[in-house]
Amino acid sequence: MRILSLLILILFAVGCKSPEARRPVSQNSGSYIDESVEKNKEMIAKEEDYIKKQMGKDTDTEFLTSADGFWYYYNKKSTDTLNTKTPEFGDVVVFDYSISSIEGEPIYAEGEKPTREYAIDKEKLFTGLRQGLKLMKEGETVTFLFPSHKAFGYYGDKNKIGSNVPITTKVTLHSIKEESNEPNN
Repeated sequence: MRILSLLILILFAVGCKSPEARRPVSQNSGSYIDESVEKNKEMIAKEEDYIKKQMGKDTDTEFLTSADGFWYYYNKKSTDTLNTKTPEFGDVVVFDYSISSIEGEPIYAEGEKPTREYAIDKEKLFTGLRQGLKLMKEGETVTFLFPSHKAFGYYGDKNKIGSNVPITTKVTLHSIKEESNEPNN
């Protein structure tokens, strides 16, 4: 009986031991991620250099640099001094756009994409165009030059635009409708 009590006491003591964390079988240093980051930085730098070289060939155009990492120029700029409104979060904009390669070869010609209605930052749209629309006023036409990470990135558009392709996008903003703060009935 004494042995049984001693055995129960030992099992109880061992059973109440707190669990120990298991060590991983292998540990990664994160070098793969570091290599990937460096590779992407190099790719972006090459794309940006190429875009700048293409812009340098067009000496008649005044290119502007956005704070978001792309370039643009006005095909048609608003001269109306009362027209100062640019789209903000939630505003609904109506626009047309076409997409070309950086060299100017059409990918989606004018009229090939339907007129688009878009609620700013509330719907899906590729990053560069989403940021570019916020720079525009009603009635303006702007051409944007986007590096691939601002366009369709690694995946492309799964149709005509391949992986890591910088693009030129010509956009005409037809209207801006301010977001309504009224509750829907």
